[in-house]
Amino acid sequence: MILVLGTTNAGKQQELTALLQPFHIECRSLTDFTSAVRVNETGHTFEENAALKAVQQARALNHWVLAEDSGLVVQALDGSPGVYSARFAGPEASDDENNALLIDRLTDIPSSRRVAYYACHATLAAPDGTVKAMAEGRCYGRITKSAHGKEGFGYDPYFFIPEYHQTFGELSPAVKGLISHRGRAIRAIIPMIVKNLKAHSL
Repeated sequence: MILVLGTTNAGKQQELTALLQPFHIECRSLTDFTSAVRVNETGHTFEENAALKAVQQARALNHWVLAEDSGLVVQALDGSPGVYSARFAGPEASDDENNALLIDRLTDIPSSRRVAYYACHATLAAPDGTVKAMAEGRCYGRITKSAHGKEGFGYDPYFFIPEYHQTFGELSPAVKGLISHRGRAIRAIIPMIVKNLKAHSL
């Protein structure tokens, strides 16, 4: 049974595939399908956007789709960048541009108030577009004043985990997978993915 990962983000694809690999699930990318659609992320929450992506892609592809929406929530910025994390500095903004804007907005904020968390909401949709499972994961930390490390993507070089004394940009992919918001959300939804795919492969 094929599971399509509802993202074109290479970093997310790599992390999702690694998390699902032990369960012998055949993962495919949206780039493998010419019938994949462009989904407008018009939701106001990660949950709404994950559902939009899963449902629309499942119907378009006639396959099971696992979609997720994730982002960085910074308390001192009233929850920004939130659902706009990937386009914080504009629709086509690069990671560097988004990070530069984040650090600029936090210029006068002391370290003690730079607390933040990454959130991920994952949704599994059946080929007819029915939502079959949902799960959420969070990882708490704070935003550093300068970048540290070259691993990961997005805001990772600035997202510091106190328990590990490192940023996501410094942690190995294996460790990040264990503690990250995405890792937690996907591990929570995996039993439901396996159950649904097995039931429909009989």
